[in-house]
Amino acid sequence: MSDEQTNDDVGPPPASAMEWVFLRVPALDSLRTYSWRSLRLDLFAGLTVAAIAVPQAMAYASIAQIPVQYGLYTAIIMTAVGALFDSSRQLINGPTNAICIALASALVAFEKADDRLAAAILMALLIGIFQIAITLFRLGDLSRFISHSVIVGFTLGAAVLLALDQSRNFLGLPRAGEHDDHFLVRYFLTMRQMDQISYRAVALGSATIALVVAFYWFGVWMRVQLPGFLIVVVLAAAAVWYLDWDQGPQRVEVIGFIPSHLPAPEVPTISWPMIRQLLTGSLAIAVLGLIEAVAMAKAIASRTHQKLDINQQCLSEGLANLVGSFFQCFPGSGSLTRSAINVQAGAVSQWSGVVAAAAVALTVVLFAPLAYYIPRAALAGILLVSAWRLVDRKQLMYHLRTTRFDMKIVLVTAVSAIAINIEFCILIGIFLSVVLYVGRAARLELTELTMTPEHLIRERAASDPRCDRILIYNLEGELFFGSAPDLERHFETIEAQAQPATRVIVLRVKRVRNPDAVCLEVFDRLIDRLRERGIQVILCGVRKDFARVIRSSGLEAKLGKEYLFREKEVIFSATLDAVRFAYELLKGDHCADCPRRGEGRQDVLYYMI
Repeated sequence: MSDEQTNDDVGPPPASAMEWVFLRVPALDSLRTYSWRSLRLDLFAGLTVAAIAVPQAMAYASIAQIPVQYGLYTAIIMTAVGALFDSSRQLINGPTNAICIALASALVAFEKADDRLAAAILMALLIGIFQIAITLFRLGDLSRFISHSVIVGFTLGAAVLLALDQSRNFLGLPRAGEHDDHFLVRYFLTMRQMDQISYRAVALGSATIALVVAFYWFGVWMRVQLPGFLIVVVLAAAAVWYLDWDQGPQRVEVIGFIPSHLPAPEVPTISWPMIRQLLTGSLAIAVLGLIEAVAMAKAIASRTHQKLDINQQCLSEGLANLVGSFFQCFPGSGSLTRSAINVQAGAVSQWSGVVAAAAVALTVVLFAPLAYYIPRAALAGILLVSAWRLVDRKQLMYHLRTTRFDMKIVLVTAVSAIAINIEFCILIGIFLSVVLYVGRAARLELTELTMTPEHLIRERAASDPRCDRILIYNLEGELFFGSAPDLERHFETIEAQAQPATRVIVLRVKRVRNPDAVCLEVFDRLIDRLRERGIQVILCGVRKDFARVIRSSGLEAKLGKEYLFREKEVIFSATLDAVRFAYELLKGDHCADCPRRGEGRQDVLYYMI
């Protein structure tokens, strides 16, 4: 049995106010068993995460075309707030690849830098509100309701978009196209300027990729965790400074000035026209953020065997975005890369996230001016590596080859991310998965049963003679409105097989689920049509929920209680009782092939196989 705690797990109420605080602020709860060893491990893990977070935060901010200091602010505030409230002990919140790609798409309508920044901060506020609302309705574990193929398709589309978007910075090309042009239009217009390629930018980007890969494999070989991104960014900045590549007509684009102070509390700019414009994108990113964070938290929990409160984790994501919006942060979520590094570095509690946030804050205060020389081509190289790592190729191929259902969802979601809009692709993928699922769930299975001379009731083979007095069927599936046409078709089959001599139809409904009014009407019409032909319907294996609906709809009164056989603990026993009763209704008028013809005993037992 899994150690994970789901949304449905409702424990006893806290005994005191302090217990309630420990329940809602898990980081404080961890202090009750904290030790010097825990502190040492969390310090090392937090500093290791910070070394990765600094270059990542700047790179991710550049995806959304937001000044890089706001990426650092997000890596400070969201990481700290998320760590305090996270149910997962090792999850690291902050800016992420996928969220920033979706954010860039949502902000495409805002051309002015100030408007773009204000909209990004407002989106963090809206996303936080949406996520807290989802938590209050206890819908946190959204991954249960959304096909994982949607996430695989989104990730593929996001990786392609990220690679295409950063190719401009990698090649050192100027922007082209109008701000409100579609991304692909702007991309192709940009690529038509290949005569303006900057070989310095290409050299820096290529060197960045080569060194990141080299540091990774060196770390694997030496079995150590190296801050490859940070080392490479420092080397790239040093090269630009030493070679004066930020000067002259062939200069490369650099980050520029970063203020060496921390964000002060500030109420986000509230604009109703802007809210209406951002509402749909905010909802999509809120859902994406929860899926991303919960999936990572579950992966960590399965590895560390810790209990996970999904609803608390979702509350943490909402609070991190909400509080972050008051400290000039853009939206974020649980980071796959930094969380994995946190686990590998030996973190034992949420305080490793607080250490990471504090280390990033200290870096901003002490070293922000030195970031001036960081070339955007180097950040583009880091992001191209991130795009490559973003796609789990083994998982992608698994979803593409397993079923056509999954393949369609992956491809449609990925293509819509690139061709339409990254945040709408999530909604499109969810809609498609629901539509395809409804189509599959609407399929009902009808099996004809027969009674053999050995008094066995089993599935009828084509060579078995069919009794023209009693027909027995087994119905399986979801009895909701979507399956009504399939139910009608199966009932037409039953009516076609009924002969003039047929007197009883036994319908086993043990395996039908979630009956609704539409399907009950189909049952009602079947009973009427068969009664006109002098045929009695018997329902057997009737479950409690089905019996309740039959009673409330009036179908029980119409059919008669004696023709309803409720489910029993022993499998098929209700069906056997129904078949015995059907023979009683015949009053000895058996067909020529009936196993009962000529028998003296009428209570003989039959076995279902």
